Amino acid sequence: MTSPVGFTLVQLRYFLVAAERGSMTEAAAELHIAQSAVSTAVHNLEQDLRVQLFIRRRGRGLTLTPAGERLRQQAQDLLARAREVEREARGGGESLSGPVAVGCFVTLAPYYLPALFSECTRRHPGIELDVMEGESDQLVQALTGGRVDFALTYDLGLSAEPDLRAETVARAPAYVIVPADHPLAGRDSVELAELSAEPLVLLDLPHSRDYFRSLLAATGTAPDVRYHTRSYETVRSLVARGLGYSVLNQRPATSQTYGGGEIAELRLRDGGPPLEVKIASVASVTPTARARAVMDVLREVATRPAEG
Repeated sequence: MTSPVGFTLVQLRYFLVAAERGSMTEAAAELHIAQSAVSTAVHNLEQDLRVQLFIRRRGRGLTLTPAGERLRQQAQDLLARAREVEREARGGGESLSGPVAVGCFVTLAPYYLPALFSECTRRHPGIELDVMEGESDQLVQALTGGRVDFALTYDLGLSAEPDLRAETVARAPAYVIVPADHPLAGRDSVELAELSAEPLVLLDLPHSRDYFRSLLAATGTAPDVRYHTRSYETVRSLVARGLGYSVLNQRPATSQTYGGGEIAELRLRDGGPPLEVKIASVASVTPTARARAVMDVLREVATRPAEG
């Protein structure tokens, strides 16, 4: 027989609202209850857990203690799981509904999100997908801050985050793009040394820029980085204009660019191991049933061949 738990979900809910609002009075107003009810619930919670959760300063509101900050993260997960249990119990576990917050690396979004939305709409019409597109550091912050359930991203910087777990769902080898009328455009493959005299158009995103520079350095090539841009499609358009070559990982289904130009893709013989595309989540947080369902769909989407 399991031992009884001293605190209640109601206490946790009142605590979370007080932490978010930074005030017992504002928390009571949001919850539409008396301030004394909030204060009593938080006090009893502190007594049950034998920790101080807030620093209370007259006229300056509430500040979470380190113990309070830890409990805030755990309470968010626990209440989310409790809501999931309630929904599944009421629905007999046959259907899934509610929001799922998904993070996605900005350059991966056009390749994976349309198919993910389409499949989720067909299989789980009650699930509402809320997507945050960002760079690696932004996605890590969103994960650890509880703003997204999981994120699809490259394995760039993830190894330095011990609080995250990640599984590989796809691999993206590096390749070169040159203008369609470039002397090498008719080739199947190329080595970076063959382009060392030409300017490089760099996809200038955090971690991405370091990856591309390390890839070039590993071949002994000193690139002439002439143009920088944070836009994947701008890279392709600049190359199509004859302003240089570039190294990318994801392959669009067309060689045409937004500006009407055209590029040629060349396999990179000295490109090193492919970048791994991963689903990342917080190791200490159990995903909800609907989040797991969306992750399952994403795994399937990631293993399909690109649609041309």
